Amino acid sequence: MTLSNLPPLVTVFGGSGFIGRHVVRALAKRGYRIRVAVRRPDLAGFLVPLGNLGQISIVQANVRYRNSIDRAVEGAQHVVNCVGILAESGRNTFDAVQEFGAKAIAEAARGVGASLTHISALSADAKSPSAYARTKARAEAAILSIRPDAVILRPSIVFGPEDEFFNKFADMSRTAPFLPLIGGGKTKFQPVYVEDIAEAVARSVDGKLKAGTTYELGGPEVLSFRECLETTLAVINRKKALVSIPFGLASLIGSVASLVPLIKPPITTDQVTLLKSDNVVSKQAEAEGRTLKGIGLLPTLLVSVLPSYLVRYRPQGQFTGSGKAA
Repeated sequence: MTLSNLPPLVTVFGGSGFIGRHVVRALAKRGYRIRVAVRRPDLAGFLVPLGNLGQISIVQANVRYRNSIDRAVEGAQHVVNCVGILAESGRNTFDAVQEFGAKAIAEAARGVGASLTHISALSADAKSPSAYARTKARAEAAILSIRPDAVILRPSIVFGPEDEFFNKFADMSRTAPFLPLIGGGKTKFQPVYVEDIAEAVARSVDGKLKAGTTYELGGPEVLSFRECLETTLAVINRKKALVSIPFGLASLIGSVASLVPLIKPPITTDQVTLLKSDNVVSKQAEAEGRTLKGIGLLPTLLVSVLPSYLVRYRPQGQFTGSGKAA
């Protein structure tokens, strides 16, 4: 096979992360050559078997360093940015990773003539009191100023085997006397399956999504924070009290916890701020077809997937309530 006959090369930044690994698999199934750009290539070897021999390669790149980004996109026809953080740590700040990094990736993609798909967040808002939401919004603006034809995907809270929401509270339920309802548990989410996001990314790489468009990705139902926890407890067959914690107290807990060295805080003040706003697809996006349904995808129902990976949190694991001996 000559070089000109090779399948297109797609560089995926953050391909070893929660969403990224599913994106890599979706692209591999389509036959693309994939270059996965990650900070720690030594920890991303599990991605290679997702494709055929030689189809997936791993390279080192850090979105805080422009030179590594330029090397990672050389020869690529399309670039996908899956990089994002839920909490700041050391030099990995929201500004550095979600704004500077996203802008640098867009510039590098433009430099090699590659099209671009960027995964943002439904909470992106330049006027938000949350630093996470502000940097997500500023990144989107910067990307579109550099690559006006970029496709931006804004998912709501994402569920899947490696998620940090349903897994967190299911794990917490095993030892905690109660589960916390931040702000009373009234915040609304539209949980979206990670595989649906990966398929949307793959379709954008295929050229089936409208260039220069921002899509809002949500699941088939809107659930409150309380309903998400109730669903989790029902799936793992555990009974726990749900205790309302005011936003102010939750923020204080986040501030204190962040001061403890070497321990990841259960929640940060910025995450508490995010919980003050609903995280659902807008009516405008629905009307304009900028949703999963709008691109021909039927969103996956939360309860159809949740048991498949939360089963390990049941009192007796997969044998809970089955009547079978372990």
